[in-house]
Amino acid sequence: MIRSLLVGLALVAVAGAAAYAQDDTVTPLAIGSKAPMSDTKMKSALDGKDYTIASVGGKKGTLVVFTCNHCPWAKAWESRIVALGNDFAKKGVGVIAINSNDPSAYQEDDYATMQERAKADKMSYPYVVDATSNVARAFGASHTPEAFLFDKEGKLVYHGGIDDNAKEPDQVKDKYLEVALTSVVSGKPVAQAETKALGCGIKFRKSSS
Repeated sequence: MIRSLLVGLALVAVAGAAAYAQDDTVTPLAIGSKAPMSDTKMKSALDGKDYTIASVGGKKGTLVVFTCNHCPWAKAWESRIVALGNDFAKKGVGVIAINSNDPSAYQEDDYATMQERAKADKMSYPYVVDATSNVARAFGASHTPEAFLFDKEGKLVYHGGIDDNAKEPDQVKDKYLEVALTSVVSGKPVAQAETKALGCGIKFRKSSS
């Protein structure tokens, strides 16, 4: 199991590097910015209802994670993302996971599989479809997974990866996202505001514009 995961991650790293090269003109949302397209309705795989980033906002802050179903990197970090999301949702942080991938590129990223994943992982927060990929574009998101954390004032205070070791959870030394979330809940400044998001390139849907 571990060996197959490592092989999968190694293979996708090559594809991810190519995708990153294609998306190197994308400019991520700047630290201190407000969440763009926060009133855009997106359908959740958990209950079929529409949610917006604004509607899930928490008293302590809001966590937005761009992810998907097929990517080995997203799968490797999946349980940790869900654990953090479920835990900090109880501490006043609004949480929303967004799938901006075009399912025609990877069928596994379709809505039905999202429903299966949300149920199997016991997510307590919405896992929604970015039907145009425009929310991801507005954020300047380019990878799955990629986290954007906003404080109680709605300002971006952390952007980047989950932690420093996708392959070996027990060998993690720097828990970037967890540390940032803890700081936000405590009302303290986030010491490390940006880290590099490693993962697969987002498979954007064709722009309607």
